[in-house]
Amino acid sequence: MKIIVCINHVPDSTTKVKVGGDGKTIDKAGVNFVINPYDEFAVEECLRLKEKNGGEVIGVSVGGEANKETLRKALAMGVDRAVLLKDDGVRDSYAVAQALSDFIREAAPDAVFFGKQSIDYDDTAVGSMVAEMLGYPSVSVAVKIGISGNNAVVEREIEGGHEKVTLKLPAVFTAQKGLNEPRYPSLKGIMAAKSKPVEEKTPAPARNKTEILAMRKPAAKGAGKIVGTDATAMAELVRLLHEEAKVI
Repeated sequence: MKIIVCINHVPDSTTKVKVGGDGKTIDKAGVNFVINPYDEFAVEECLRLKEKNGGEVIGVSVGGEANKETLRKALAMGVDRAVLLKDDGVRDSYAVAQALSDFIREAAPDAVFFGKQSIDYDDTAVGSMVAEMLGYPSVSVAVKIGISGNNAVVEREIEGGHEKVTLKLPAVFTAQKGLNEPRYPSLKGIMAAKSKPVEEKTPAPARNKTEILAMRKPAAKGAGKIVGTDATAMAELVRLLHEEAKVI
């Protein structure tokens, strides 16, 4: 069984993000980058499928040289091969999906995994776009996946409950938190990952559909206001919510 897991290189969620000098990107100085947390669930599910069915897990990422660090973390977890689709330019979600789908089409895997979303731009779009570009069926927000032969039964989160979906492979899955508990890399895995090569490929030029015109941090929160300490303040509170906050 050949499985591809797509991995993103994102700022740590604890990082204090600063806008770069160009006003369109973040300032990467001092920023700690990590494997996208949702992608860890995808990696773990791929490794479990390989342990059950045999085969190979290939990790792939789109980006610059720094993405190799994140790919090595996936190798340390147990991924067999790592491929960097190297591009130092700016790619929107469509252009990332374009590069990934070109690689996946050539590799012809049985299954493709993503995290349900990436914590940088948080748009949850790339996995579904790759499936559409490839003509593969897809299931998003998966919390349970069973694969037997050429068939998959997937439980996914929907508003207010879960939905069970059956489909044929090859297919695309996006992993939700709760699908599994990602393993910690072993010392042996970490040492082995240091010596494993990360293959480099050059994707087709980006065909971005969107452009970032400006990036800015949200305005600082205003000071709080105490309007009273008992029920007599209710009328004033309602007035402020209506006239100042404009939430009612």
